[in-house]
Amino acid sequence: MTARLSRRRFLSISAATVAAGPAIATTHTTAKWQGRAMGAPAHMMISGMEQHKAAPLFARVEAELLRLEKIFSLFHPGSQVTDLNTNGELAAPAPELLDVLSLSASLNAASDGAFDPTVQPLWQALALGQDSQAAIGWQHVRFDSAEVRLMRPGMALTLNGIAQGYITDRIADLLRSAALRDVLLDMGEVAALGQRPDGTDWQVGVAAPDGDLRAKLTLSDRALATSAAAGTLVGKGQSHILDPRTGHGATQTRLISVSAPRAALADGLSTALCLLPEAAAPAVIGQFAGAKLEYLA
Repeated sequence: MTARLSRRRFLSISAATVAAGPAIATTHTTAKWQGRAMGAPAHMMISGMEQHKAAPLFARVEAELLRLEKIFSLFHPGSQVTDLNTNGELAAPAPELLDVLSLSASLNAASDGAFDPTVQPLWQALALGQDSQAAIGWQHVRFDSAEVRLMRPGMALTLNGIAQGYITDRIADLLRSAALRDVLLDMGEVAALGQRPDGTDWQVGVAAPDGDLRAKLTLSDRALATSAAAGTLVGKGQSHILDPRTGHGATQTRLISVSAPRAALADGLSTALCLLPEAAAPAVIGQFAGAKLEYLA
């Protein structure tokens, strides 16, 4: 087992694939891009734009993805998260990092501690087959515009349960700033702007890790995140989504999809709900305006 294990959300047959039927490909102008975001495959479709005209925009997207990876990646040498985990402190954090930490704090409170980015040492120990007495606890994280500090030795953060959603939002914002209104993005989580070329809402699906399609959804000006507890297994077969309160992984059959106005919120909620009883979902989601539970199993 390698240390570079993906915690990417399991989406549809890939949202871009679900949306890209033959009618779109043959009768409508659609520019398409594929690449990588945070080490995972990423896709984009822009309705009403020719491929060659989209090239400069796609270059901007790739540059922004690289910039954001240098903030959030656990594997990019010298990223802000890597530096924080190495040194226990980070001076002058990027505004984007502060945004994600602030939302993480809200999700931690709303989920009674289930959502907790300080599980990274535990995750790493399990991935390497080691025992861990890691210092875990969001209450030991301090941050403001001047500094982020981990207050206990051995602490480390992973933002993989929320950063892909945040990156999806940033790319969506970039495209909106370019006056684009009909776009489907999959940057680890899905964001749908406007509509498909045929004037209908974008179509996406919810699939289990084995590829079994569980649900079909339509989206317009909305984001979707899906968390699959069995998506990646660590240690002796535990889910990669770890409960900081117990040290154990989520129930492997758990599959959660949440939609919201912003992908970062949907991402964080889908992660947290994998670790909570089904009955708790309405109360947690109800604390965030516009969030909706789309699928739970």
